[in-house]
Amino acid sequence: MRLLQYNNDGDFSLTEFFEGDIPKKYAILSHRWGEEEVTFKDLTDGKSKGKAGYSKIQFCGEQARRDGLQYFWVDTCCIDKSNAVELQEAINSMFRWYRDATKCYVYLLDVSRPRTDSADGPNEDWVSTFRKSAWFRRGWTLQELIAPASVDFFSEEGELLGTKASLEQDICEITGIPARALRGSPLSDFSVAERMSWAASRETFRQEDKAYSLLGIFDINMPLIYSEGKDKATKRLQEEIDKASRGFKREDFSIPFSLYDVSDVEHFVARTTELTEINKALSGDGSRRTVVLHGLGGIGKTQLAAAYAKRHKDSYSAIFWLNIKDEDSLKQCFVKVAKHISRQHPSALPPGNVDTSENLDEIVDMVKAWLSLPHNIRWLLIYDNYDNPKLPGTTDPMSIDVRKFLPESYQGSIIITTRSSEVRIGHSIQIRKLDDLRDSLEILSTVSRREGLVTDPDAVTLAKELDGLPLALTTAGAYLDQTARSFSDYLRLYKESWARLMETSPGLSSYEDRTLYSTWQISFDSIKQRNPLSADLLRLWAYFDNQDLWFELLRHGDFEDPEWLRELTKDELSFDSAVRVLSNHGLVEVATSSQESLESKGYSIHGCVHSWTIHALNQAWDYDLARLAVKVIGAHVPGKNDIQPWLIQRRLLQHAARCSHMVANSLVVDDGLAGEYHNLGNLYADQGKLDLAEQMYQRALLGYKKAWGPDHTSTLDTVNNLGNLYSDQGKLDLAEQMYRRALLGREKAWGPDHASTLDTVNNLGNLYADRGKLDLAKQMYQRALLGREKALDANSEIYLPALNTMSGLASLYESQADLPQAKLMYTEALNGYTKAIGPEDSRSKRLRERLLALDSATENNTLGGEQEPLVKLLEGSLSDERGRPAKSKRHKLL
Repeated sequence: MRLLQYNNDGDFSLTEFFEGDIPKKYAILSHRWGEEEVTFKDLTDGKSKGKAGYSKIQFCGEQARRDGLQYFWVDTCCIDKSNAVELQEAINSMFRWYRDATKCYVYLLDVSRPRTDSADGPNEDWVSTFRKSAWFRRGWTLQELIAPASVDFFSEEGELLGTKASLEQDICEITGIPARALRGSPLSDFSVAERMSWAASRETFRQEDKAYSLLGIFDINMPLIYSEGKDKATKRLQEEIDKASRGFKREDFSIPFSLYDVSDVEHFVARTTELTEINKALSGDGSRRTVVLHGLGGIGKTQLAAAYAKRHKDSYSAIFWLNIKDEDSLKQCFVKVAKHISRQHPSALPPGNVDTSENLDEIVDMVKAWLSLPHNIRWLLIYDNYDNPKLPGTTDPMSIDVRKFLPESYQGSIIITTRSSEVRIGHSIQIRKLDDLRDSLEILSTVSRREGLVTDPDAVTLAKELDGLPLALTTAGAYLDQTARSFSDYLRLYKESWARLMETSPGLSSYEDRTLYSTWQISFDSIKQRNPLSADLLRLWAYFDNQDLWFELLRHGDFEDPEWLRELTKDELSFDSAVRVLSNHGLVEVATSSQESLESKGYSIHGCVHSWTIHALNQAWDYDLARLAVKVIGAHVPGKNDIQPWLIQRRLLQHAARCSHMVANSLVVDDGLAGEYHNLGNLYADQGKLDLAEQMYQRALLGYKKAWGPDHTSTLDTVNNLGNLYSDQGKLDLAEQMYRRALLGREKAWGPDHASTLDTVNNLGNLYADRGKLDLAKQMYQRALLGREKALDANSEIYLPALNTMSGLASLYESQADLPQAKLMYTEALNGYTKAIGPEDSRSKRLRERLLALDSATENNTLGGEQEPLVKLLEGSLSDERGRPAKSKRHKLL
């Protein structure tokens, strides 16, 4: 390698270095060739300065010196192109020279950026010409862009435009090269086709250079024959690429590609991201690469592995498919592999040895030995259905240790498909549901042989219900293909008669004998053996929503709960252990939709798996488990003193909806659930779901009456809350009836000045104010305020309710134009709020605004006119610490 350096007289000289002596630091130039380039002969003859290309050499040398580099390299004059041997060696080494350079300077003769007077003066006019520069369309500049770690771009005037890093977005858009390739990711991470695409629109002066300029991109060497033409050069390049990707002596180990024993993947929908990740993980120099595809049964792991094999079959000398669902099946697969090998390479595995051997272990060893031969490095083994792995602590005698069936040599590529996330042999890839609805519709369309699904609302609804699970979509498509049912018919049958529908659905060749009815049974049988609590939890899950089930929700510490539930939730470790078993089998995932919460994160199961738990695991409806679910959910509704209760409320809503469905369809025995129904009523009321709240309160009321009688305090709490609800709904007559009934009962049970009694008195005041019965409202407010003031010293919890009543009474005085009394009450309430909850609380701020408005109206004598409605004032600002209007005080029943 020859390098240039400045002499003491300011001229350049060439120094030749041999391998091992090349300086570690040097600069290198990248440019487009022009008509008057300085050649090696020009430089040695002293004729270089008279040529136009000399200025580029001078620029490179000066920039290198500014960067503290003694040596620099320019292709026009550092290679003696008259020497064919040297030229061939240089072209085969070019990528490495650019890669090892400390700095690469790209000189763009067609991009102008004049110097500015100000160092900070922006000049962005060059960006558009930069994006159109012919440098990006030259063949040789591809490797000059990718190989060096540091690339600086300069204008015609020698002004720095930016670096490969700072201009990355523009470069990616111009060239189509991914950013990670520019950042130095190994080129082997990118497929041959992808790398070829980077050069597709680039041109070279000599037609053979279209191929020769890619030698470094594919890390290969080959002789240069400049008379052979582009087609022959490209063909030789492709042959060298094939040889590099499939290994030397490829023909000695080649086996024709066949997936004869593999399930049909005709309906596979391309998973581009997963296929790319598999290819990246398996790409390399032939040393051992292993990928483990794990996920829910029916998610498409087998189809993905088969699709990868089909797409990349030319990259492997042999591909073998092994079914590892049990050891006998696996050994029989090795027999088939041995026969394939013996047919193609009789000397390696004589057919007689394969046919006469009665010992299957010997055949397994023979195949493993052949796969371990030197140079036999480009094979691919696919171990499918490894669903019963031998793991630490596993006692199942039928479990399999796949490592016993792997070749001993550290070479070749391996794909393993499994439901277990605990298989940790290589690069693990979790296969998830299809996220793009269009992919789901494509499966439905292809299998059902019905078109136009994208615009069919019933098809879209069905696809959403099946939620990206390929097995469910294929099952639906096969049924619809063989019947005259519509998509809406199928969805109705799916919800009403799930088990019978699955049993009568046609078989699927692409899933062997598996159906939605049976596909998860294998996992469930294993789960029962590993942890019975996990199996119990899965059965219980049928009575909850499929999303976001979490530890604290199930743990409410009732001694009447089943023993297994108390064991499951005795602490976090017990719960985590049970959930982990479900997760390892692909049935459970961490809930991505879990809301922000003070409690632990939740877990979810796929909607189709949830249907299976309902209809297969619980073939007969279990009223005890349904009651347990309602009890657990109702008991977890937060009370008024809980911290940020709305966070738990939002998480509970989807489970409460499941409760409502079961209750509405008489799938729950109501006995003993009055308290839980009352709490669910509170939940719905706080979330503005008033009709559902009314249903729950009515059930609670019936339960309390039956259990405790009409005058029990729990019954009266529900009556009071029904009054609140009817008031919120505008059913004021019903609200008044409930309040009066609650008031009579509470006066009898607690006395006239009890806090609960006064709550109802205050609520009646609010109601009368809403109805314009201001005298009655005033009586109620005054009674409530007097009673609460008496209790202030004895019970500090009365303080805020008293202030709320005081504010309501002040507003009432204001509406009656009794300004002195209104200002007095507002002032006392404001002082109290400021002391209790601080001056910045919304209630304190609202009262200050009200007082200022009164002062202004008094000074300007403009009090007349319409006042803000009392109910709006109360509901808009005088809410308690849970953000609920003061009139709507509810209690969580413990």
